[in-house]
Amino acid sequence: MAQQDLNPLPQSVARPRGSVTAFLAKAAGFLVLLVLAGLLALWGVQRYVASRLSPDPTTIASASLEGLREQNRLSAFAARYVAVVTSRQSQLGLSSERTLIMPGMVRYEVDLGKLSQRDVRWDATRKLLSVRLPSLEIDGPQVDLAAIREYGSGGLLSHITDVDQRLEAANRRAGQAELLRQARDATPMKLARDATRHAIERSFAMPLRAAGLDANVDVHFADEPDATPERWDTTRSLEEVLGNQR
Repeated sequence: MAQQDLNPLPQSVARPRGSVTAFLAKAAGFLVLLVLAGLLALWGVQRYVASRLSPDPTTIASASLEGLREQNRLSAFAARYVAVVTSRQSQLGLSSERTLIMPGMVRYEVDLGKLSQRDVRWDATRKLLSVRLPSLEIDGPQVDLAAIREYGSGGLLSHITDVDQRLEAANRRAGQAELLRQARDATPMKLARDATRHAIERSFAMPLRAAGLDANVDVHFADEPDATPERWDTTRSLEEVLGNQR
């Protein structure tokens, strides 16, 4: 009678390899989704922080504008002129002549109180802040009375009439008119505009640069011709920008 093997060798148990592979694929996909979600969340936080902390050029320019308007008037240039005028009068067959030398100081000013948000425009494409100033004004002349000199004599006519007083008054009026004529000459007006322009440019550019903004400032006067070629105006004034933010 044949003997039966009571201790058969264990047979290897086959594992379901397909289920393990599917589990690992699902786990990997879940991890990828977690990483993407984390990256999206980090990007959103960075955008939020950047929007809150990055300086806004229109806000900075608006603050600079208000600071300038509080100054009321800006005088960035002054010049001293000397007028030499002569007046003559004849009366009773006699003549009289007097010459006046009149020095005076003239200041060139801008009324900053006339500046408004419409006069300041920001071009984000070119990173350019444009400022339009009111026309330059002349204050004076402030005549240096102690330095006035008069020459000439009316002779007999000055003793029998008031010709000296009339000649002096005429010379004073002509002297002040001559000082203003010199002050309005093209060369001093250009110097005054350039000095005022540089002062306003610094007033706007320094706060922008202090905030880390790479921006240029262009200042021009309302009565100056536009030297730039004609183009579509794509800039926006501070009034338009800040009005939309309200």
